[in-house]
Amino acid sequence: MAICTFIAYSHADNYQWDAVSMGGGGFVNAVIPSKTEQGLFYARTDVGGAYRWDKTQSRWIALTDWVSQDQVGYLGVESLALDPKDSAKLYMLVGISYFNGGKSAILKSNDYGNTFQVIDISNQFKAHGNGMGRQTGEKLVVDPIDSNILYTGTRWNGLFKSTDAGINWSRLSGLNLTTTPNENGISFVVLDSSTEQGSAAKNIFVGVSRFPSVGANFYRSTDAGQTFTAISGGPAGLMPQRAIFDKRGDLLITYANGAGPHGNNSQPEPMDQGQVWKYSPAANTWTNITPANFSRAFGGITVDPNDADRIIVSSCNTYMFQYEMDGRSAWGDQIFSTRDGGKNWTNLITNGVSLDTQGVDWVAGHSIHWAGSLEFDPFDTKNVYVTSGNGIFKAQDVDASPIVWSFWVKGIEETVPLDLVSITGGPAVSVIGDYDGFVHTDVAQYAPIHKPGMGTSSSITFAFNDPRLMVRVGNSLYYSTDTAATWTQINFSNGIRGHATLTADGETLIYSPGSTTDNKEILSSYYTKDWGQTWTAVQGLSMTHARVVADTVNSQKLYALNGNKMMVSMNAGVSFQQMGTLPSSNGSKIIRAVPGIEGGVWVALGNNGLAKSSDSGANFTIVNGVSAAQAVGFGKAVQGNNFPAIYIWGTINNVSGIFRSIDGGTSWLRINDSTHQFGGPGNGNFILGDMNTFGTVYMSTAGRGIIYGKLVTDGSNDNSSSSSVDISSSSSSSVDATSSSSAVSSLAETSSSSSAASTPLSSSSSSSHSSTAPASTSKSGGGSVGIYFLILLFTFFVSRVFLLKQ
Repeated sequence: MAICTFIAYSHADNYQWDAVSMGGGGFVNAVIPSKTEQGLFYARTDVGGAYRWDKTQSRWIALTDWVSQDQVGYLGVESLALDPKDSAKLYMLVGISYFNGGKSAILKSNDYGNTFQVIDISNQFKAHGNGMGRQTGEKLVVDPIDSNILYTGTRWNGLFKSTDAGINWSRLSGLNLTTTPNENGISFVVLDSSTEQGSAAKNIFVGVSRFPSVGANFYRSTDAGQTFTAISGGPAGLMPQRAIFDKRGDLLITYANGAGPHGNNSQPEPMDQGQVWKYSPAANTWTNITPANFSRAFGGITVDPNDADRIIVSSCNTYMFQYEMDGRSAWGDQIFSTRDGGKNWTNLITNGVSLDTQGVDWVAGHSIHWAGSLEFDPFDTKNVYVTSGNGIFKAQDVDASPIVWSFWVKGIEETVPLDLVSITGGPAVSVIGDYDGFVHTDVAQYAPIHKPGMGTSSSITFAFNDPRLMVRVGNSLYYSTDTAATWTQINFSNGIRGHATLTADGETLIYSPGSTTDNKEILSSYYTKDWGQTWTAVQGLSMTHARVVADTVNSQKLYALNGNKMMVSMNAGVSFQQMGTLPSSNGSKIIRAVPGIEGGVWVALGNNGLAKSSDSGANFTIVNGVSAAQAVGFGKAVQGNNFPAIYIWGTINNVSGIFRSIDGGTSWLRINDSTHQFGGPGNGNFILGDMNTFGTVYMSTAGRGIIYGKLVTDGSNDNSSSSSVDISSSSSSSVDATSSSSAVSSLAETSSSSSAASTPLSSSSSSSHSSTAPASTSKSGGGSVGIYFLILLFTFFVSRVFLLKQ
């Protein structure tokens, strides 16, 4: 008979999760203040989820860290709406077209975003939070009279309405519109309740992201969406961006010749012209209130809730001088203010700009740009907030001269990390999209940026046995001889970006360019022994996007994957030849050489699991029990062990997440939980342990920066029976798959250092998820684990008694 193998558990590890401090770094599409609760703000981003401002902690709280890899598109927030009657209620339209098959949802929260109900609306309409026009809006709105009624504009499917607080949606056929040539569709929906009588708002205004020559781009309904009428009289050759009602009931609208936030030559939509208009619904009249002598594209607009004549607008996609700091000139958008309803305007930028970096030193010399969203603080209109391609800026006193603009991003981490190394006895060093990367001696503090800068950087490497020697890759190549403190350019003219590696002794650099400067693929890799004075083509490695990895002990040995072929060099990169074969070519191309062990190579094979080799890739063994592995990396070994800790983002017993093994892959511990998933390893597709602190792990994301987890405990209880799965026993005996899966996924209790964490909505019929405060703590195992262990132990005992009786 089959004996039920039990999985043993003991003490659980507590992990604390947060993002490595870099400061902003991505496009914040909109900032949305609460009109009913002072100090309450929300921010939505294109690839990094949503945030809530916590005035007690004076930082932003991430609301979407619970997003799984199967929901990574939810990090693209197309629109965000607050209930005008209940400041605790918010809704978000989320989805990114190129993730998860375009899966989209309405996220609904009744508790400030601490927990969400997920309403999948993919079969009716889809979102694209990282699409053109993502700064326009808002598409999603709550009826100010009846909070159960919501409207949302869409990109491809017209206008929808919900009458049950976002659970069910129906298309409003009275608006004869599906999509627009730029695929932004409806840019905004605005409800007018100032003259309404009855149980719901009847006047609805809809802006459409298309030129008037293509079709009407401004509509009105006076019957709560049953019918719509096109309103003529607006500007020619422009499309609406944002709209807001003033105290008098007039509608203020910004226009541009494109969806934005930048030009789109495929349409064409240059996004370089625009105007500002005032529309009076009562009189059905239009007034051009564009600032004199300025014809660039406009984006954000806000009006003082107590003074209809006080308006502030921002350009979008304009690059004019703003300020100079640290020897660098910043060129970006212009911001205008009027106190007479648009007759006369003051350019707040040319009046003088002073930047307060708030400790994020890299932003000095970077501009406010793509300023598509602009808001007064409704409770203190001296404060003004404007979004940018690199974060949010706040004017503490918009009437001052010069205005001090503070980089208002504490807690917002929206970079796209592309590579990371952790150096024994040294720092962690990152490279990211757009903003180079950083040297992290303390991941909780803002770090110095790499200089000279080159923008997007795709690879970072160091010599394992001489970590002073480093190379980083972007549109140029740079090397360092002082562990990333200073950098010197390397001469190379055959390509850009891609991947580089240094041999363990640092005497040879192998570089595989990602493409030519005109974006053509390159099949060759090159090596140099004199920091680029001379280059030689590598033999036997004809492939695009090669990722060569150095053995950490033998300086002559290097590895690369070509499909499922393990290519090995035994002469420091002069030539490669096939050494072994992997069972699949569909996984990650990131090979990991085991630190301090010659010939140790591990490869994540995606849905085909995890492979390891101890003979330099000649032979591979599939690690038992790991059904999928998207990324693998190593970190400092637990005390008393020689083999480094192994980390994967993968799937074990039908549970996906971050797992750690301290015994060479025999047993695994899931160290994250359902509230800390971050959408998986994203574009960089890496996971990596810290080489100086056991238990600390780093992971890339699709737009949430670099996530790190660290042990709250000392890890002394982490062994093969510590909230882990013994893969070796489960692979050789009969296991109840349901029980095993339940055991591994037992998230048990999730505690938080802030009151931001709470229990998912019990009344929700849809799936629910919770978000947690910064540096929140998760417990691996715990809770019912002890009881589960006793039950399994009892089962085992009974089985043994039964056998003895046989």
